[in-house]
Formats: sequence, structure tokens, C-alpha cells
Amino acid sequence: MEALTISLIGFGAILVLAFLRFPLALAMGLVGVVGFGELTGYRAAISNLGRLVMDLGQSYSLSVLPLFILMGLLVEKGGMAKQLYRAAYAFLGHKKGGLAMSTVVACGMFSAISGSSIATAATMSKVAMPEMRRYKYADSLATASIAAGGTLGILIPPSVILVIYGLLTEQSIGKLFMAGFIPGFIGILFYTLAVKFVVTRNASLGPAGERTNWKERVIALRNVWTTLALFIFIIGGIYIGLFSATEAAGMGAAGALLITFFKGALNRQVLLDVGRDSSLLTAKLFSLLFGASMFSNFLNRAGLPDALIGVIDSFDLSGIAVIFIILLIYLLLGCVFESMSMILLTVPIFAPLVQGLGFDLIWFGILVVVVTEISLITPPIGLNVFVLKGVIKDVSVSTIFRGVTPFWVADIIRLLILTLVPGLALFLPSVMF
Repeated sequence: MEALTISLIGFGAILVLAFLRFPLALAMGLVGVVGFGELTGYRAAISNLGRLVMDLGQSYSLSVLPLFILMGLLVEKGGMAKQLYRAAYAFLGHKKGGLAMSTVVACGMFSAISGSSIATAATMSKVAMPEMRRYKYADSLATASIAAGGTLGILIPPSVILVIYGLLTEQSIGKLFMAGFIPGFIGILFYTLAVKFVVTRNASLGPAGERTNWKERVIALRNVWTTLALFIFIIGGIYIGLFSATEAAGMGAAGALLITFFKGALNRQVLLDVGRDSSLLTAKLFSLLFGASMFSNFLNRAGLPDALIGVIDSFDLSGIAVIFIILLIYLLLGCVFESMSMILLTVPIFAPLVQGLGFDLIWFGILVVVVTEISLITPPIGLNVFVLKGVIKDVSVSTIFRGVTPFWVADIIRLLILTLVPGLALFLPSVMF
């Protein structure tokens, strides 16, 4: 049986199990073990699974995951989201759609230290939504700005998904972090332009708030200096070689713990909640990693990467055409899979192919994260949309999806620009490393 046929059967089996609500980590692991067993023998498959779990579980590099998760949860408990929102509002709130723009900017700043889209969306919904309702913002624009702004959490460093991508492809996490800066800021710019587009067509959707004087603006900026200091400390420490990306996670978690303590937000219950939530999220991530790695071993054993290169050669496709096909596949998969599962399932397949075509894997990683951002706000999955629905129960899912349309259109434009101009992602890594 040909490699493509075997691989397609494996993907089909995972899709069937996913639609049957089988846990995706278990589905990928099960298909990987069965597929590997059919190709090489089940004794070898079980042995390979045991070795894989031991190697990943003892990997020093993977310690970065629970530490960045812990840092993000501590930042959330420390009330930093509210201060960031107030700082953004002080400069943008008086404009039409200004509160929605402030939400996008605050999401971008908060994501820089939380590293999680879900945490960003859930936290900012509690901070920004009451203010936007006070000024009679339409629910569609208010919720959309939170859902879209929350997607920045997986791109602006430090990002958990960039860490996962770096581990899967053996790329420098420090370079990936630097590569995420410019695309992240472009995302903030394009989202604010999307808000501007919406309120230009119908000003009643986002009325202007009150103007803030310069004294109040300075006070608002003064309140966020600890957050900015933590961000600069982490990224600057990696850049000057003070510590590695893995060590930076530990320093960031310690810094977030100190900030939360000095803000008076740290108590026994907070420590218990943060410890429990970080443990659960880490266990989920590791189980997905185990399953995806086993499935990846099966596909490599079946010869899928070589088969894909053969298909490309037979059709005489250019390298950039292949990139666009891969991005289209990601957009389609984003309608079915949530972001982390999608990356773990596909990156081990596409990364060798992209590298074989001569493209930079740092650049490709940024494209993967941006296209994954789009999947967070597109139907029918749109994880950020459902997170918001869980927090803001009186707004329908259809209202949120209707509101995010201008934002994912802006994301498509951004993705196209980053694909055609790789230097936007590669400039900072090339200069700083």
C-alpha cells in the first residue's frame, strides 16, 4: 500500500474518532500505535511508545511549558489586565470605536505576558465588556474585539504555541519569539483598522468615550510599569544571553509571583487555584504531545514526507504555490480542530516538506501561528468565540461570529502580506541573533 494511502487512512481514522468525541490526544496516540504496529509489528510499536513517553516526559526543554503557563495564570490573578485596559483607554477611549480599539491594544499587551489566547480572551472579557456596555456598544463589535484581540496571545512572545513549534521543529525559541514581534504588532494595527472600518460604516455600533487628560494618562502608564518591566526582563534576558528561553520561563514565573505578591493579590486560595489550573493545562498539553508524536512517528514510518515531495515534483509546483496550499489546508482544518491540536497534528508533516523546499522554518512557524489565530475566530469551532460565550452568557454565538468577520478578513490580509514578504518576520531574528 502506498504511503499516501496509508497516511490518508490514518487521518481519516482520527477525523472519525474526533467526530465521535473521542479525546484527540488518545485518538492520535491510538492511530499512531496501530499504524506503526501494522507497518513494523506491535512489539516495536509498544516499545516505541514507551521510549517516546519517557523521552518527552524527561525533556528539560519541555519544562518551559508549565512555567510559562504558571506565569500567565499569575499575571491574570494579579489584576494586570485591568490596568493595561485603563492605560489603552486613556489614549484611545475618546475616539469612535475607541473602547474596542483599547480592548485590542490591551489584549496585545496582556498576551505578551500571558502567552495564551484563551486566557487573554477570558480575562479581557471581564474587564472590557462592562465598559463597552456602559457606553452602549453593540454586542457584536464589543465581543468581536475581545475574541479577535485574544488571538494575539499565541503570537506575541512569550507564546506557548511558539514554544511547542520550536520543540517540534528543533528551531530556536528565542528566534521564534523575536520573529513574532512585528507580525504581532501588525495584527494589533490591522484589528484597530477593522474597528475603524466598522464604526465608519455605522457610528452607533461604537460611540466615543470620555477624553482623558495627560495627567490621567501618565498615571495610567505608571500603573503598568511592572507589567512592561516583566516583559522586557524576559525578552531582553533572552536577547543578551542572560538566560535561555527555558530559563526565561522560570524567571518569568518568579517575576509574576513577586508582582502578584506586591500587588496584594497573592493568598492561599490564589496559589491553590493557580497550581491546580497550571497542572491541568500542562497535563493536557503533554497528553497531546504524546499522541501527536506517536502519530508523527507512524507517518514518518509510512514515508509520507517523501511521498508529498514526490507529488509536488510530479505536478511541477513552485515553492510558494506549495506554501499557499499548506495555508489553505490549515484554514480548512481550523474549521474542525482547535489550534493546539492542529499544530501538533500537522507541523511534523509539513515542516520537513517546507524545509526541503528551501524555506526558513522560523518564517513558516510565524505563518502557522497566524493561520492558527484565524482558526480561533472562524466557525464552526472558533474556540475564542465559545470561550466568550461561556463568560458572557447573554450574547449568542451567531452575534459574536457576525462581529468577528471584519477581523478575520484583516487576518487574511495580514497572512498574505507575511507570506509574500518574509522579511517582516525574519528581520528581528537576523538582526538580534
